[in-house]
Amino acid sequence: MKDLSTIKEDLPFQSPVEPVELAVDTEIQFHCHKGIQCFNTCCKNIDITLTPYDILRLKRRLDMSSSEFVAKFTIPFAMDHHNLPGLKLATKPGATECIFLHEEGCSIYEDRPAACRYYALGSMGVRRKGESAIEDIYFIVREEHCLGHFEQRRLTVGEYREEQGCAEYDENNQGWRDIILKKRSSGPTVGTPSQRSLQLFDMCSYDLDSFREFIQTEGFEQVFELTEEEKERLLDDDRELLQFAFRFLKQVLFGEKTITMKSGAKEARLERRNLRHEREDPASIA
Repeated sequence: MKDLSTIKEDLPFQSPVEPVELAVDTEIQFHCHKGIQCFNTCCKNIDITLTPYDILRLKRRLDMSSSEFVAKFTIPFAMDHHNLPGLKLATKPGATECIFLHEEGCSIYEDRPAACRYYALGSMGVRRKGESAIEDIYFIVREEHCLGHFEQRRLTVGEYREEQGCAEYDENNQGWRDIILKKRSSGPTVGTPSQRSLQLFDMCSYDLDSFREFIQTEGFEQVFELTEEEKERLLDDDRELLQFAFRFLKQVLFGEKTITMKSGAKEARLERRNLRHEREDPASIA
């Protein structure tokens, strides 16, 4: 099972992705079920990139903190040449088989990642040349082992997405996907992210529990204006907190100011930074 979040238009001929763009109302032929001969074969050779909402769902299911789940069940990788941090789902030791695959099937099926839900479809967001809106497009993934394409059942891409529960995942990952696409499409205009920006991206994307602690720190409260009602909602609701984390990232990375800053906060922050640098190296302050 291959994740298609980084698919390119110039696909190599060996790719299992059929280079035909599908719309929501395009009809496809596919059916995966327990009685099919190839059942679970796709889970024995995985390359699954995890999204923030994937991790939220899975850490809840396993009753773990975000950091515990990441440490135990993921593999880090660089998503681009700037080392933007990404996470892949771990496999069993010495194998390519999904770590959550058991004899009876997927042990986390109700909370399986978005890439698993979409299979055998691939999904990606694109921004057409000259347009600002992001458009969702779909592809068929046709791997040799998969017999689901020969099952006599036809349905639209939209019906398949609804059947697999993809909409909830797409909705909750929307802000994060926007960040990834904007960084890729903006190229040199965004510049190389600082080490601090990469650390914030990692925390906001994959460690929601640490982000919850972060917004309660004195440093955060000195800069950003949140009402008690807003703060209470963020602390109590993981989904609300995840969307706020994406807004925070957009503000840090791209200057999209949707979180109110306290009056004079920027100047006070710069003054504190200069004082800190002066203590560390007096010669560094002109």
